[in-house]
Amino acid sequence: MRVALPDFTTLSAARRSLRASLNARRRQVPPQQRAHISQLVAQNVDRSLQLRSGWRIALYAALPWELDAAPLIALAESRGCRVFLPRIDRRRASSAMRFVPRCGPWRYNRLGIAEPQGSESLGARWLEVVFLPLVGFDRRGVRLGTGGGFYDRAFAFRHLRQVWHAPRLVGLAYAFQEVDRIEAAAHDVLMDAVVTEEGVIRCTTG
Repeated sequence: MRVALPDFTTLSAARRSLRASLNARRRQVPPQQRAHISQLVAQNVDRSLQLRSGWRIALYAALPWELDAAPLIALAESRGCRVFLPRIDRRRASSAMRFVPRCGPWRYNRLGIAEPQGSESLGARWLEVVFLPLVGFDRRGVRLGTGGGFYDRAFAFRHLRQVWHAPRLVGLAYAFQEVDRIEAAAHDVLMDAVVTEEGVIRCTTG
């Protein structure tokens, strides 16, 4: 069952309502089902996206109610990819997102998300594929996130490109997180594809 976007007078109110609804559904997924679906998503990536040795791949450390990225991390590493995770640098005014190798020491940020603390980091422009967490999505590639805007700021440079859209942005989601339509905000960076337990959805930009 897909969740329709509520008819509110403002974009922000509609997004808050939709975000709350989808977050509630994510929290209802039993751990065993979450683990099974996370494996299916990794298998769909393996069949369709053909990760290559040497690629710089960004993933994420999942919160307990998010789709678990651990099976896909293991897959990417088995294919010889270099795996990076996001880290928020709050020393900068824009709270810039950098991407840090998965190895080394960790700490939890104020949102409860585990972040690697190594000294090496990579800018968003130098990644081949980025797998993003999300709260909701539509088939045009509009992504509803948690509201922090970190990914949109990190990949805002894609708005300036007419043809080349690297890195490729791929959302990871439960199938029920698909929405008929999400009104895009000016700052939204569209995804190229979304992978669910049901398969790979190629978005408008993909």
